Amino acid sequence: MVLEGIAAPGARVLIRDEEWLVRRVDPSSDGGDLLVCDGVSDLVRGRSAHFLTKLEERIELLHPAQTHLVQDDSSHFNASMLYIEGVLRRNLPNDDRIRLGHRAVMNLVPYQLDPALQALAQPRQRILIADATGLGKTLEAGILATELIQRGRGSRILVITLKSMLTQFQKEFWSRFSIPLVRLDSAGLGSVRNRIPANHNPFNHYDRAIISIDTLKNNLEYRNYLENAWWDIIIIDECHNVAARANEGGLSRRARLARLLSTRSDTLILLSATPHDGSARSFASLMSLLDPTAISDPDDYTPEDFRDKGLVIRRFKKDIRDQVEGDFRDRITEVIRAQATPAEEAAFHALLEIPFTQGGKRQSGRQHELQRVGMQKGLFSSPAAALQSTRNRIVTLQGRDAPTEDEHDEVAALQTFQQSLAAVTEDQFAKYQRFLRLLTDPDYAWSPKDTNDRLVVFSERVETINWLRERLQADLKLKPDQVDVLHGGLSDTEQQALVERFGRSEDPIRVLLCSDVASEGLNLHYFCHRLVHFDLPWSLMVFQQRNGRIDRYGQQQQPRITYLLTETEVEKIRGDLRILEVLQQKDERANRDLGDPSAFLNLHDPDLEAQDIARRMAEGQAAEQVAQDLEQEATQATEGEGDWLLKFFDGAAAEARAKPSATERIAATPSLFADDFAFAKTALEELGRVRPIAQWSHDEVSRTLTLTAPLDLQQRLRQIPREARDADDRYVLSGQPQRVAEAIEKARQAKRDEESWPRVHYLWAQHPISEWLRDRVLTHFGRHTAPVLRSPDLAQDERAIVMMGLVPNRKGQSLLVDWQVAVMRGKQPPVLEPFDAFRERAGLNAGTLPNPGKAFALEPLQADLQTAVQQMQAHMQQRQQAFSAEMSERLQETLSNLKHLQERQIEQLELRLEKQGGLENLRQGKRDRRVGQIRRVFDEYETWVRDSLQTEPHPYIQVLAAVVG
Repeated sequence: MVLEGIAAPGARVLIRDEEWLVRRVDPSSDGGDLLVCDGVSDLVRGRSAHFLTKLEERIELLHPAQTHLVQDDSSHFNASMLYIEGVLRRNLPNDDRIRLGHRAVMNLVPYQLDPALQALAQPRQRILIADATGLGKTLEAGILATELIQRGRGSRILVITLKSMLTQFQKEFWSRFSIPLVRLDSAGLGSVRNRIPANHNPFNHYDRAIISIDTLKNNLEYRNYLENAWWDIIIIDECHNVAARANEGGLSRRARLARLLSTRSDTLILLSATPHDGSARSFASLMSLLDPTAISDPDDYTPEDFRDKGLVIRRFKKDIRDQVEGDFRDRITEVIRAQATPAEEAAFHALLEIPFTQGGKRQSGRQHELQRVGMQKGLFSSPAAALQSTRNRIVTLQGRDAPTEDEHDEVAALQTFQQSLAAVTEDQFAKYQRFLRLLTDPDYAWSPKDTNDRLVVFSERVETINWLRERLQADLKLKPDQVDVLHGGLSDTEQQALVERFGRSEDPIRVLLCSDVASEGLNLHYFCHRLVHFDLPWSLMVFQQRNGRIDRYGQQQQPRITYLLTETEVEKIRGDLRILEVLQQKDERANRDLGDPSAFLNLHDPDLEAQDIARRMAEGQAAEQVAQDLEQEATQATEGEGDWLLKFFDGAAAEARAKPSATERIAATPSLFADDFAFAKTALEELGRVRPIAQWSHDEVSRTLTLTAPLDLQQRLRQIPREARDADDRYVLSGQPQRVAEAIEKARQAKRDEESWPRVHYLWAQHPISEWLRDRVLTHFGRHTAPVLRSPDLAQDERAIVMMGLVPNRKGQSLLVDWQVAVMRGKQPPVLEPFDAFRERAGLNAGTLPNPGKAFALEPLQADLQTAVQQMQAHMQQRQQAFSAEMSERLQETLSNLKHLQERQIEQLELRLEKQGGLENLRQGKRDRRVGQIRRVFDEYETWVRDSLQTEPHPYIQVLAAVVG
């Protein structure tokens, strides 16, 4: 292989006698590089190809001093303006500023930029976004992904989420950020298999995909595919589901899968509102996914071990309240009480009389009370739920070979309890009757006829929501399609379809009855601001998760949350119900003051919280004592005596508040065009001067383009979600975010599934059609050529050569981009002038420079190229050396920290082995294996750091245009 110079992204190369534009450079396993290229010359235009430098006989880098200058005969030098703009758009600096993400289709709030800014400041972008429920973590991930895509670091993306959220996440990324994801749900997997060759890795066939964690966990074939695929960005949504758990002996399949995924991408973005279960080991497992060198001992570490690495960001509503006054409305909460009927009181008494058995014997005490509380939990939900639990218990006891006398007594008591439950008919079910009166109360002002005022009802038990579905249809005279249920027994496609229906105004659904499977992540706030807790959860975390379905960013109405409580004369039952009411009150305080409701119990796991509440009830704790204990726990946590992770997060939020506003770190990207509409319209006009490249029309007032995709564009558009593709390949794009937002809302209200995706696309730099136009204008002038423009604002003898300099790292990623103009007057040597200053001085703006179309001699300019390029090379060499020295200092500091961390991990290993004791030869075997693992992790990370921070010694120079007076 012969390679003249360095093939960096943006370089033009000759391979197999065809011209290619280098899009990406990755190290290959054979010691060379893998070049990902787009075709430029006629034969390969519109195609992408991968070349291994070790296998190619000759790769010729086109030298900038040999660039062929050509006269631009287009009106207002449009072809030149488009070409320069294309290069500008393709080569953004890899700095820590926001360049494009803030312009997505969203109502930008400054706090949403903080995760991207924090990640971009790190050597590699690996971050846990742990903002509280409803703050918009998906949007924050989209901003960061956009910034990485624009820097050439986001070509391949994999998103892992819950099965119920596949469509929601996919739609948000596409409609707001123009990031296409292929949905690999149960239906999509079969479709994908039909479209790709047998035995092909679907993760290599599709550059951007979204899949459920459970699909990967349960499908061995797809887990194997993961080991042979690499991404630029991996996003794991609701990542607490993949953390190691304190109550699990080893790593779960989800946790093992996440560990594998963490090694398959440079960038890893974790999302969770509940990022740990209170144990140091659980949180350490998430940190090790982001950076395996961060924590030496997962059971013994402090926030200082990883604070400076920028791995975590966490804010609560109280932290950003001053920024979101118009986007978050204070919720209205109300407790509706219902006095138990005589039939219910009889059921409560019957429950307390059941002599629960364990192992065939009745044993009074804590275990007996826990069984009673377990049955009581169903009764607090509904008689239907308690009845199902009672039947199951009776069947279990009667199914034994030789039931004991105590078990016979329990069965008899259970049958009495069963009879009392059967007597609690709907008219004797006080909580339900109070619920009906609430729904028909004029003050509550809910009407099933109002399509924009829907109702979400939560219950812990599936039996309760199924019973409610039947009764509400009858008592409110609702049609079957006006009430539906969402629970974990539905398939992924059924859950997604139901959430989609609830978000459409024209869908007949009015009431959505949900189990707690719907409490994580789902957007239920479209056309719904009322939420009813038919039964109260036994976990503060579930309170937060449930309420976050409607009390979240983007809610247009004031959220109204209602809690239904039963009041009883049975003292024991009354006390336990009061404990649940205490939880509701603490949730309100957390929402108002603390932010994190888990501070009250300090358990950080919904199941553990529910178990703790059941224990307190079984022990007979009074509600007042429970309230006092919870308040004391919260005080200790906030003062640092309890949960140090909570203290760390609060400290991080305080540091974020002390920083300059995120909006001050938005960098304006230079452009020669007024907006994306002007660029696209001019590109279509200029590229179609000789022969139209597509059928299209435009509207100047609405800044809208309508385009029918030609064949080469159709090929590109296969990457976008199939629901967003037009059957006739006709696309409407608007450069006005507000119009796109209106189209998103309209699509959400569509009657049919195929219309539930917005028909108006966002016309901005990240849309595949904009990228197609950008790539077309980059090849407009042919092989190794640059246009010449005239500017009346320059002196008569003034000539200028516009150039771009680029310094890549060892991975071929652009670290430094510098635009300079070599200005020459008469016979004086060239002087470099920053492009922005020259552009303004020379009036280089699209549509402003008249082109007289007169021919002039290009030979003098061609002769100037050599000295201009030499001047630029000298300038870039100096910049590269200074930049390399800065990166070297950063590298040495990083390597020094890595060495210290490695030594500490080995030291911690020695302490653990010493504490464990045992035979020396066994300890030595453990020592050797673990030391080998530690060194392998650090060696891999060190190699990555060196490749990322060390620059190539030879900057890449590209001549873009010449300008004469």
